[in-house]
Amino acid sequence: MGGDAGQPDFCASCCLILLGVLLYTLAKKSWAATTPRHSVRATQWLTAGIGLVIGFYDGFFGPGTGSFFVFLLVRLLGYDFLNASINAKLMNVTTNIAAIALFALKGHVWWHFAVPLAVANVLGSVLGTWMALRHGAGFVRVIFIVVVGLLILKTGWDAFGA
Repeated sequence: MGGDAGQPDFCASCCLILLGVLLYTLAKKSWAATTPRHSVRATQWLTAGIGLVIGFYDGFFGPGTGSFFVFLLVRLLGYDFLNASINAKLMNVTTNIAAIALFALKGHVWWHFAVPLAVANVLGSVLGTWMALRHGAGFVRVIFIVVVGLLILKTGWDAFGA
């Protein structure tokens, strides 16, 4: 198989999954956790499972990884949006470091692009963290909805657009 033969099908599938996440998020108005849902041990296993599944997805495909992390941390572990977002960032950076290490070992990193993008990513993370801490979980939920909506449009365009 050559080129992007499976790309439109994958983008359409990703778009549908993201649409499901968005609709669920819109339907469930309050996701504020008051108590942990699971024991510490069960939480560790669930988190490891989430990391394995989404890390695998991130390594092969990538779009929506952070959104999937947030959604699963909120839905399965009972985190509020603020704590889920913080933990999702940490999990996402872990999958990114693993990918960079693998590609760097194979000599497939364009450092002249990677370094400025990494700096911009860190600056954006600092700004986003400051805004999330200042405005709280409700703000993070709104941003999550906007980002998932934009990601649906982007993957929909990739699947069905030009």
